[in-house]
Amino acid sequence: MMAPAVILLHGDDNVVVCCRTVEAGDHIQVDGVDIVAAQRVALGHKLARIDLSAGTKVIKYGAAIGSMTAPVKAGDWVHMHNMKSDYISAHLRDAAKG
Repeated sequence: MMAPAVILLHGDDNVVVCCRTVEAGDHIQVDGVDIVAAQRVALGHKLARIDLSAGTKVIKYGAAIGSMTAPVKAGDWVHMHNMKSDYISAHLRDAAKG
């Protein structure tokens, strides 16, 4: 049996987290709604659960984790190329490297 594609961490979330790599065109069911992945999205990354406009708060774990910098459709990859942290100026894993 294949692992579920995504997990909804909180009912108020507008993103879901990939439990495995999701391929473009994959149909994913979230609370009875069919979401189609727009592109390949890696394990641990986020997909938009609904259409999100630029400026919309990204909700994960039931709390705002940042804001969209560009609009996305449901099924699009949500990451640092189209969202920003509202709490720190840069959220990069290698930010501590010189």
